[in-house]
Amino acid sequence: MRRLHFRRSVSLVTLAVIGVAAAGTTAACGDEDPGAGGSGPVTLRLGYFPNITHAPAVVGVEKGIFTEKLGTGVKLDTKTFNAGPAAIEAIFSGALDATYIGPNPTVNAFSKSKGQAVRVVSGAASGGVALVVKPEITSVEQLRGRKVATPQLGNTQDVALRHWLREKGLKTTKEGGGDVKVVPQENSQTVETFTSGAIDGAWVPEPFVSRLVNAGGKVLVDERDLWPDRRFVITNLIVSTRFLREHPEVVKKLVEGQVAANEFVNTRPDESQQAISDHIAKISGKPLDVKLIKQAWPTLEFTNDPIASSLKAGLDHAVTVELTQPVSLDGLYDLRYLNEVLKGQGKGEVAQP
Repeated sequence: MRRLHFRRSVSLVTLAVIGVAAAGTTAACGDEDPGAGGSGPVTLRLGYFPNITHAPAVVGVEKGIFTEKLGTGVKLDTKTFNAGPAAIEAIFSGALDATYIGPNPTVNAFSKSKGQAVRVVSGAASGGVALVVKPEITSVEQLRGRKVATPQLGNTQDVALRHWLREKGLKTTKEGGGDVKVVPQENSQTVETFTSGAIDGAWVPEPFVSRLVNAGGKVLVDERDLWPDRRFVITNLIVSTRFLREHPEVVKKLVEGQVAANEFVNTRPDESQQAISDHIAKISGKPLDVKLIKQAWPTLEFTNDPIASSLKAGLDHAVTVELTQPVSLDGLYDLRYLNEVLKGQGKGEVAQP
């Protein structure tokens, strides 16, 4: 089985050089649809990451919620990914119709296709990110001259760390220089490098926040504290514009599944946590410790609101720290089906950005 990295999002720098974007846009918006045609059911190919921040997707698949909401006229074909580039390439190539994914890959897919390839149709999760440091570090000034890890140069956490340090008057460079040495590395490495002393801290998503705390670290910054109402997007649900155009009713049913999955996650947390552990075991051969999931759970909010303002702010932060160029996000969000579902259930609608 593939090794799981539990990464939240993808580098703005990395996706900026993906060569498949132009050709992929054509595939994503083209006429061929493996799920269409004939008298059989439409196939919906849904991607997600097998981790805590994608809990609505994991639980929705494990508990059969999506299958139930999609009905007999739709065949659900699920695909798991460990990082954003592969999921976006699959969208671009036409091999994937929808995926749960983080904010930076969402921005890059939209930007690289000139606004043509994808639309955000729902939120999924917020929060679950922190800066964990050695116990003796009690202030940002004490990070001067230290090494702090992030998952990837230009990824969502990397941008957040660099922007926060900049606001505190500390400089960083892409090459790892400056007042604080930012060290991009796989999340799976962080516990080992932290305990060995190779790094002094890390700005990471769950469950790695909890793993570092359990390894003797302490939370210096809970990223929720940096955002209005302590809310920022960590995962949203995107669909290819081709599939949205050709199968709008299927997309609406998918959104119904997302809303139902979030309802399950929020009202039945113990069962959801066990489902996540079981589902990851099926994929990787090793379950994620339920105790670790429970430890991380309170830092996350599972919400259907994509919190569009935070995605835009994150893009602005990346521009400020010179890791990307300004991008127009006009047309990225299509929340009509989400609001139809929410309204039908008597729930508050989400404002269209």
